[in-house]
Amino acid sequence: MAITDINEYAHLTEADVEALGAELDAIRRDIEADRGMRDVRYLHRTILAHRALEVVGRVALIGSHKRSLWLLGTAALSLSKIIENMELGHNVMHGQWDWMNDPEVHSTTYEWDMVCASPHWKHSHNYIHHKYTNVVGMDHDVGYKVLRVTRDEPWEPRRLFQPLSNLMLAATFEWGIGLHDIELGEYLRGERAPEVTVPKIKLFARKIIRQVGKDYIIFPAMTGPNFVHTLTANATANLIRNLWAYVVIFCGHFPDGAEKFTVESLENETPGQWYLRQMLGTANFKAGPAMAFFSGNLCYQIEHHLYPDLPSNRYAEIADRVRDLCDKYDLPYTTGSLMVQYMQTLRTINKLALPDRFLRDTADDAPETASERRFAGMPKTRGLKTAIAELRARRRRTRR
Repeated sequence: MAITDINEYAHLTEADVEALGAELDAIRRDIEADRGMRDVRYLHRTILAHRALEVVGRVALIGSHKRSLWLLGTAALSLSKIIENMELGHNVMHGQWDWMNDPEVHSTTYEWDMVCASPHWKHSHNYIHHKYTNVVGMDHDVGYKVLRVTRDEPWEPRRLFQPLSNLMLAATFEWGIGLHDIELGEYLRGERAPEVTVPKIKLFARKIIRQVGKDYIIFPAMTGPNFVHTLTANATANLIRNLWAYVVIFCGHFPDGAEKFTVESLENETPGQWYLRQMLGTANFKAGPAMAFFSGNLCYQIEHHLYPDLPSNRYAEIADRVRDLCDKYDLPYTTGSLMVQYMQTLRTINKLALPDRFLRDTADDAPETASERRFAGMPKTRGLKTAIAELRARRRRTRR
């Protein structure tokens, strides 16, 4: 099933993993020492782009009864919300800009433009997800408690509706994220104490009132007779932002090669093994400068998981050094086009909607679920990348 012995799976010795961790630590130190005005200018330009697009969108929607202005306003507002969500909100709350000591962009004070309350997100994402990345049963981002994305989770009849659940999650992604840390189901089943859950529900309710009031009452009312046109524009912009955030996040966590891990893998985990788990549990997608910017530079999901609190504009240069380390230690660097990464993700979601008896691959050697047992009977190789290549070559020979 999932990986228990990460050293064995990666075909690395303890000394190899320790050396890898030391080299990754060196990259962190280099970037931290080099932070400065170049990064500050990048952040300020990002804030300016977000605000300028929002102003264009809001002004255009004053005339939203005209189709051309509705389209312009909706497009500008969608881009503004994407920038705020991906490159600002997500990255600011990771603490990427705390070194500036600017309260406007500090992780402790920032509140983003979506229904999820920032304290809830920082707990479920910054702490749970990034500490226990892809550990089945601990990282709730493995399927978001809605989707089965690994065979480590037993099949249930409700999984048959998984393709529909996936579409609903994509369209309402901000609401799914908002509910993520509240764990409402556990509370209703009596598994969470009221004194823990009720305050979270109240904070979530206040955030909903703020967001719904802003997007669906106040701003539409400001356009007078075009209230309905502006309301639909705001709803469309939120939908586009939700869909884009969903695609970016899913392409970083569920394509082939983004591995899962057992709880046992955390026992006595070293810093080097934590780094290695991030490298093996995440995936990138190829993007030019514009797509990278609008994805919050999460096209570099591997680099983000290695260094979640380093400025996102540095991920491209970090990626060059991480790829070199993957070559040095014979590790795969999982990446592909956005379309390929999402199609692999979609295939996994739809495939695992079916009972296991309909699946062809073994539970230890499938595109979405693998363990160190996939290499049973194979001679020891130089590293994981070579081992995977030899395993695929063996399969091709068997099929002939």
